[in-house]
Amino acid sequence: MSTFPGGTSLSFLDVYDDAAPDGVVGGSPHMHLASTECYVVVGGEGELHAVNLDRCREIPLGRGSVVWFTPGTIHRAVNHGGLQVVVLMDNAGLPEAGDAVMTFPPDVVADPDRYRAAATLPHRATEAERAADARRRRDLAVEGFTRIRDAIRGGDQTPLREFHAAAAALVRGRAGTWAAIVRDGPLGQAETGLAVTTDLAVGVAGHLERAAVFQAPEPARVFGMCGRLRPHDVANAVPYAKPTGLGPAADEEHPS
Repeated sequence: MSTFPGGTSLSFLDVYDDAAPDGVVGGSPHMHLASTECYVVVGGEGELHAVNLDRCREIPLGRGSVVWFTPGTIHRAVNHGGLQVVVLMDNAGLPEAGDAVMTFPPDVVADPDRYRAAATLPHRATEAERAADARRRRDLAVEGFTRIRDAIRGGDQTPLREFHAAAAALVRGRAGTWAAIVRDGPLGQAETGLAVTTDLAVGVAGHLERAAVFQAPEPARVFGMCGRLRPHDVANAVPYAKPTGLGPAADEEHPS
């Protein structure tokens, strides 16, 4: 079980800085079916464009902004210049297991094979080729997104409801494994926390002897849905080991 707080995942995101066909600079609109996502903005400026059944929202983002959205929220990261975000997701592992569905046009989302072909970035030899593939995927998601967004603005919920149903059908075959991810992640951590507080209430603190410091391995930079992504593998972090050749003072942290 991961020791990272709350069974969450952590990534650093540099939002795409090229324009989609509608002239908006940013990432691929998509929706999570089971996980809440949080943006902590650490640099630049932009917006979060979000669509729910009740309305469309365009939320300004700047350094220090914190915004989160629950499953079912279609969202699009918009870059007005140098937008950098720390992304926190609950249920670590679910997004990687297929929790996210991009807003491709209805005929693509309704066909698992066509959706898989559109969503999967092929292995390419060059950075330019990989960027072009990510751009094509983003532009296709924007095509479906604008249809849903414009309908909601006009008071018509039908396209969004149809997308919800199609997305649920799309993930049905793989969602059977998701309960185990939740049990082993956030639920397992919550149960451990309850056991610790129960012990402390009677003066037992054996867990303190198992205290440890962990460090995630340096992540690779990949093409994600919203931009260039560095996802930290916090689930497989290893206990921190002091670099050899340094004296005791070199490993101390200064109090903040």
